[in-house]
Amino acid sequence: MSKNHERLIKNLVEDIRNCPQLPKLVALAIEEISLLLDEMISHQSYYDYLTALPNRQSFNEKLTFTLENLQQKEKMLAVIFLDLDDFKHINDTLGHGIGDQLLLQIANRLQNYIRNQDFFARWGGDEFTFLLLDINNIDDVSNIAQTMLRSLDQPFKINQRELYIKASIGISVYPYDGKDTETLLKNAEAAMYLAKNKGRNNYQIYRPNMGIKANKRLLLNHSLYKALEQHEFLLYYQPQLDLKTNKILGLEALIRWQHPELGLVPPNQFIPVAEENGLIINIGKWVIKTACEQNIAWQKQGLSAVKIAVNLSGRQFQDRHLVTTISQILEETKLDPCYLEIEITESAALEDMGFAIAVLQALKKMGVHISMDDFGTGYSSLWSLKRLPLDKLKIDQSFIKDMMNNLNDVAIIKAVIAMGHGLKLQVIAEGIETAEQLAFLKSINCDAIQGYFFSRPLPPEEATKLLLNWK
Repeated sequence: MSKNHERLIKNLVEDIRNCPQLPKLVALAIEEISLLLDEMISHQSYYDYLTALPNRQSFNEKLTFTLENLQQKEKMLAVIFLDLDDFKHINDTLGHGIGDQLLLQIANRLQNYIRNQDFFARWGGDEFTFLLLDINNIDDVSNIAQTMLRSLDQPFKINQRELYIKASIGISVYPYDGKDTETLLKNAEAAMYLAKNKGRNNYQIYRPNMGIKANKRLLLNHSLYKALEQHEFLLYYQPQLDLKTNKILGLEALIRWQHPELGLVPPNQFIPVAEENGLIINIGKWVIKTACEQNIAWQKQGLSAVKIAVNLSGRQFQDRHLVTTISQILEETKLDPCYLEIEITESAALEDMGFAIAVLQALKKMGVHISMDDFGTGYSSLWSLKRLPLDKLKIDQSFIKDMMNNLNDVAIIKAVIAMGHGLKLQVIAEGIETAEQLAFLKSINCDAIQGYFFSRPLPPEEATKLLLNWK
C-alpha cells in the first residue's frame, strides 16, 4: 500500500468518526436491510424459487382460508392434483438443468389455461395443484382438466430440442369428497394415482374406494425401497416349448414380490410404482443378474444350456447405462451372452427409434438375443420391424385367448407368423391354455409356445426338476 493510499484511508476514518449523524445513518441502513431480509424470507416461505408460483405452504393456507370463509356452504370448489408423467426420465437422461427449464415452461403454459379466480401452485418436484373456485357442476371441473391435458399436447422447445410431456390429473370436489384441506388434498392425490394406473395422460374424479387403493399404493411405494436389500423379490421361470422338436428352448424369468404384510404381490401392481419412483432400474438389474446366475447354476448341474428371457420395462430400456450394466453382469456371472434374451415392447422401442437401434445393435454385437414382446398390441409397424435387430416375435396372449372363436384373431396370428418367418424371425405365441390352441398353432407353423397348458411359471427348484425330467 502506498503512502498516498494510507493517508486517504486515515482521512476517511477520521471523517466517519467526526460525523455526528453516523449512528442514525447506520441504524436506518440496518432497519432497511432487516425489512428487505424479512421480505425475502417471507417470499421464499410462500413462493417457489424456480417458477415463482405459490408453493405448497401457500396453497395449503389458501385452501384452508377459503374453506373457513365460504359464505355459502353449499357452494362447490375443486382441488386438482397434477403430476407429470415420466418426468424423472427426463431428469435422468437429459439432466436437471433441462428438467428445470421444462418445468418453468410447463408452469408458464398452464398459467395461461386457468381462470382469473383460480389459484395455481407448484406442490413440489413435478407436481402442481389448482384450487378452482365458483364451480357450478362437475362438468366445469372436467372441462378445465381436459383443457390442461390438451395444453401439453404441443412440444416444449429447449436448446433446439423438442420435448413432449404428458400428465395425470386427480380431482376432489368440496363438499362431496371432503370438507377440510387434508381430506380434499388426499383424495385428489388418490384420484391422480388412479389416472396413472389407467394409462396416464388422463384425469380421474375421486370415488370413495380410491382411498383404499391409494393407501395400498403408498405402502407399496415405501416398501419397495427396502425390498431389494431385504431379499423380498423372487424369480419364477416359465418354460417355452419348441413345437418342431418338442424340446424346451428357453425360459422367461418373471419377477414376484413376497411382501411381508401383503403376501405375494403380482408385478402388474408394483412395476408401475417402481417405474414412477425410479427403483425399476435397480430391480431390473437384480432380475438380469439373478437370471444369469440361475442359468450358470443349471449348466453346472449338467443340464442342457437354454436361453433365459428377461423383460425390460420402458424405463429400463431408456436407461443410458443399460448396455454397460448387461455387459458387466455377463462378465461377472461368466454366462455366454447367447443364453441371455432381452424382451422389449414395440412402444418402448419407438419412443426413440435412433436410441433403440443403437442399444439393440450393441447388445446384438455382444451376442445377446433380442425379442419383441406383446407384438400386435402396440404400433405393429413394419417399418420398425425392418430396422430393429430382432431374433424373435412374441404374439400377445390377447390374440390367443379367443382365437378359436374369432376369425379376426386367427387372421392376425397367421399374418404375424408369415411376416415373422419372412423376416427370418422365430415366432412364439404366449398364453396357450388348451390342447386345441396348441394343435392349431402347430398347424399354421408357429415355432414355439409359452403358457399354462405347458407349464405355469415355476420357482427355481421346480423349474430345475422340469429341466431334469423333460424328455
